[in-house]
Amino acid sequence: MAALLAASALGFHPGSAQAAPDKLHDGLFKKQQAPGRQFNAPPVARYVTEDGDVFTLDRSGARPMIRFDDSPEVWVLTAQPAPRGDVIYKDELGQPVLRATRLGGITLFTEERPNGQAVSFAGPGLGLRVIPISAQALGERLLHAAVRSGRAAHRAITYQADASSASAGLMSDAAQVTSLAFLEVADRPDGRGMLSGVAKVQLVEARKPSVTLKGGVLWIAVTPADGFAGRPSSERIIKALTRSR
Repeated sequence: MAALLAASALGFHPGSAQAAPDKLHDGLFKKQQAPGRQFNAPPVARYVTEDGDVFTLDRSGARPMIRFDDSPEVWVLTAQPAPRGDVIYKDELGQPVLRATRLGGITLFTEERPNGQAVSFAGPGLGLRVIPISAQALGERLLHAAVRSGRAAHRAITYQADASSASAGLMSDAAQVTSLAFLEVADRPDGRGMLSGVAKVQLVEARKPSVTLKGGVLWIAVTPADGFAGRPSSERIIKALTRSR
């Protein structure tokens, strides 16, 4: 009787324990796994964070990759072992992005949540792959990237690519990622000044992906055989753009 009175005082009533969650968020984060039970997510899976952000984590290939639903950029990660059997996934600059526990739990680290936030499995996902495109489609996407970059820099920016049929898809993605870097830099203090030294973006094939700013030309080198890992990330491009100031 005392336990029943205590439950009533806390707002619990008989039968309410089986009520369905009011929100998807509640359903995902209130259901905890039994201690010691290992959860094996599929190689390609979708996750949702406590803040409601959704992303796809692809661990089906040689390099794990992540893409958030609100961004077109695919981030290539490097897995490193951590204490207690955990795995830390880092980005191209060595910053931690995810931490996966031995039991399957995942923590996401962002600039807004540097201490991490829990994420919950939301279902299987589609693999992250570079999509081959035609030379005409590449030209259209280079033009779109040039328009976005020009708006960010408040000056004309041209995009050119020495592409083959094997590299057209990756160069298209690299151009899009480069334009995202322009937008990010433009939002920073003196962002326009940082972009003032760039007049052209040149995409080429190379043995290793790289980014170099020289003589007003931002050189983006891609390696088609490496997929998304064969082009620099927006973070690496931002670093090249801001290093000149």
